[in-house]
Amino acid sequence: MLTHKSNTFFLLAVLFLLSVLSFYIEIKWYYFVLVFLFWLLIAVAGSGLIRMNYHLKARSRSFTSERKVAITFDDGPTLITPEVLDILKKNNIKATFFCIGQEIEKYPEIFDRIIAEGHLVGNHSFTHSKKIGLFSKEKMMEEIASTDISIAKFLGKKPNYYRPPFGVTNPNIAKALKLSKHYVIGWNVRSLDTKIKSEKKILKRIKSRISPGSIILLHDTSLKSVRVLEQLLVFLQENNYEAVTVEQLLKIPAYEN
Repeated sequence: MLTHKSNTFFLLAVLFLLSVLSFYIEIKWYYFVLVFLFWLLIAVAGSGLIRMNYHLKARSRSFTSERKVAITFDDGPTLITPEVLDILKKNNIKATFFCIGQEIEKYPEIFDRIIAEGHLVGNHSFTHSKKIGLFSKEKMMEEIASTDISIAKFLGKKPNYYRPPFGVTNPNIAKALKLSKHYVIGWNVRSLDTKIKSEKKILKRIKSRISPGSIILLHDTSLKSVRVLEQLLVFLQENNYEAVTVEQLLKIPAYEN
């Protein structure tokens, strides 16, 4: 597994080797630049693709032969969340919601309903800031701790799951999560329901990527996603898939005892 440490070690080792060789043969300057750019390309990809486990270990699927998948929702609670809950209740499905702390404070009744109806919740930062990748370790710890507190007001205990906003990770985020002791939950089926306008294309994307053990990423932020969810549940039933919680899929407790 390629990690930030191993990638950086490779960079330094190659630069050192080129430096030594330059005493004996001519080494063009652009070789040094190319090595750095190669390192940078991997670092950027690893920071943006959570499944690479580049900065930290993320659980992005279960390697099981059982036809079970976990449906997860990010960025709630919102005014759309009740419609998602209505569909899940109608189909007797339990999902996992990764909630933003300030949204919990904004819509406490909706968040309380998520829990009351038997769904699981995880930490998705307090602000979901677009600049979160630039936060210091201390600022990240504050983001995580504040959301834990918001969740604990309803649960009476700390959530064990954390999902990085945008799937972005870096050394500061990794250090903060090492101290907070959260399990990082990723995904292997990204719906892109916040980017793609066509419901048909979103559903096609999900269906083409599903396999036993998949973790599906949706958002409880638009009616478009609600309609995709309805069609997705029909597809799962027709193809003998069982939708379960992340806890049931990964066998990792969702909350501290």
